[in-house]
Amino acid sequence: MNNEIIEELEDKLKKTLTALQKDMSRLRTGVASISLIEDIKVNYYNQPTPLNQVATIGVPDSRTITIQPWDNGAINEIEKAIQKSDIGVTPMSDGKTIRLSFPKLTEERRKELTKQGSKMLEGTRVAIRNVRREINEKLKKMEKDKLVSKDDLHKEQEDVQKLTDKYIEMAEKSYSEKEKEILEI
Repeated sequence: MNNEIIEELEDKLKKTLTALQKDMSRLRTGVASISLIEDIKVNYYNQPTPLNQVATIGVPDSRTITIQPWDNGAINEIEKAIQKSDIGVTPMSDGKTIRLSFPKLTEERRKELTKQGSKMLEGTRVAIRNVRREINEKLKKMEKDKLVSKDDLHKEQEDVQKLTDKYIEMAEKSYSEKEKEILEI
């Protein structure tokens, strides 16, 4: 039964870490990346649709993203959606293809992005600690219901703490890699 709780903890921690990594992939670095725009919602036939479901997205060079809609009638909606998003670039269209050119990041923008990343990291730390608290409460309830002994409870709580520390460390590593990428000139 206790293995089930540890597996539940690890599953929740993996999901939390994956969410952080996905959020950080949307932080703009000095390099164009499809992950910056693929989840932007486009009003396609009055339905909010992810951009990657209405167009082919490509990265011809490190500073440019091209978007080729499957339906040329969607170009205006795609441009509007990109302008509403907070990626900080203006779309340029030739009627068939939309180009996004990413300028080099200014020092001020780099600092702003690292602050956003730092906030994401802190949110992840809080989420990880909340998962730890939830699991510890389950363990205490099991001990109260006489399903585990005090010694087992103590050992399980140590295992929970070790796993929590491991995932916080992994989250911090993900952030520091992203920060290095952002600050790279």
